[in-house]
Amino acid sequence: MRTAYSVSTVRAAEQELMARLPEGTLMQRAAAGLAAACAELLGRVYGSRVVLLVGSGDNGGDALYAGARLARRGAGVAAVLLSPERVHQGGLAALRRAGGRVSADAPRDLAWADLVVDGIVGIGGRGGLRPEAAELARVARESAPVVAVDLPSGVDADSGEVHGEAVRADATVTFGAYKPGLLIDPARERAGALRLVDIGLTLPEEADIEALQHADVAELLPYPAPESDKYRRGVVGVVAGSARYPGAAVLAVAGALRGGAGAVRYVGPAADAVLARFPETLVHAGPPDKAGRVQSWVIGPGLGEESDALEDVLASDVPVLVDADGLRFLTPERVRARSAATLLTPHAGEAAALLGRGREEVEAARLECVRELARRYTATVLLKGSTTLVAAESGPVRVNPTGTGWLATAGSGDVLSGVTGSLLAAGLPARDAGSVGAYLHGLAARRAAGPDGAPIIATEVAGHLPAAWRDVTA
Repeated sequence: MRTAYSVSTVRAAEQELMARLPEGTLMQRAAAGLAAACAELLGRVYGSRVVLLVGSGDNGGDALYAGARLARRGAGVAAVLLSPERVHQGGLAALRRAGGRVSADAPRDLAWADLVVDGIVGIGGRGGLRPEAAELARVARESAPVVAVDLPSGVDADSGEVHGEAVRADATVTFGAYKPGLLIDPARERAGALRLVDIGLTLPEEADIEALQHADVAELLPYPAPESDKYRRGVVGVVAGSARYPGAAVLAVAGALRGGAGAVRYVGPAADAVLARFPETLVHAGPPDKAGRVQSWVIGPGLGEESDALEDVLASDVPVLVDADGLRFLTPERVRARSAATLLTPHAGEAAALLGRGREEVEAARLECVRELARRYTATVLLKGSTTLVAAESGPVRVNPTGTGWLATAGSGDVLSGVTGSLLAAGLPARDAGSVGAYLHGLAARRAAGPDGAPIIATEVAGHLPAAWRDVTA
């Protein structure tokens, strides 16, 4: 599992370690890891041209010491000092001793660079880049690959927010621990490929952010035992679709069936369309509480204006996933009154409506908003988007690493609701069900798009869910 920690937690761990080590040891460890990563990107260090964008403080020091290591291996290294009066003096002296120099013409040096190292602002930075730094970052991006030191300058390490101009890196070398902003958009897209350098920090067992990997998902996936029957595997109730949106019902049922449910009970007006595609579905005219036993409910995709069914489902004593149109009728009080788990799955626009904010605010502050929704509704919230986030009332927020832009297609959210509902029915807690569902959904979309990427539709995503299971468990 990939974990990320807040700046305050990382700072405290650094201070604790530095008190036990000779002065400068931690910076040398970071510089060694940074230099090794730069050397890999260059391929051939001897004769290459490296430009360091150096701000004040330790972040600039890391860049300078790494530059000194590259210079000793034959690279031509030039340092552009954005705050000469506050530069890390030890790092600058080391660079000069190794044959590096201070740039007297930054645009010229950048134009000839084979690699640019962004050491402008560290993890304590707030707000966007100042104009001079922003212009250098723009020129650097147009000139050569950019490696960020710890995180791209100008992004918020704790939240992933970007206020103003920020570096767009091809790779980020981070030290001691991942920071939340490296895993959450809009900052994540500016970080490029990530590399973690272990500098010996002792960190708390519980992180601020988690990102599941294949092994974590494989451990959580529910498997039928030899004595299982369809009821023990989990029965999902799906309340979805309308005369206007019958396809939403078909897609939600597809996700539930291919997500591993033992059976699916469908309630709604799209029974004919559902049975035409999936004759194994158990259909009922409703209301939901008369449809038969289920271990979870999925309600909302394509539901239209039907709110009576939502009240019926929320009154049940099984986990409930509320998506799409179902979210429009929710109140925090109604969700808090439930005895069983509730999982809300809004996209940014729906989250904005639930919070009374603008959509652009949600997209700019995804971590803050998903946490606020979980607190306000006392529920688990899966916020869909460029990085899907899953937040419960307590514990780390989960970040899904398998998402792809190809999922921005009509109906894909209906499939996600179905597969996640099947995991709820199998007994997974809401946070695990949301995280695993999003992970499998992303893998299925990547399979559907193929290695070169190609337009996909939601039915193709549903069709690749079994393959996503195999990818995880292989």
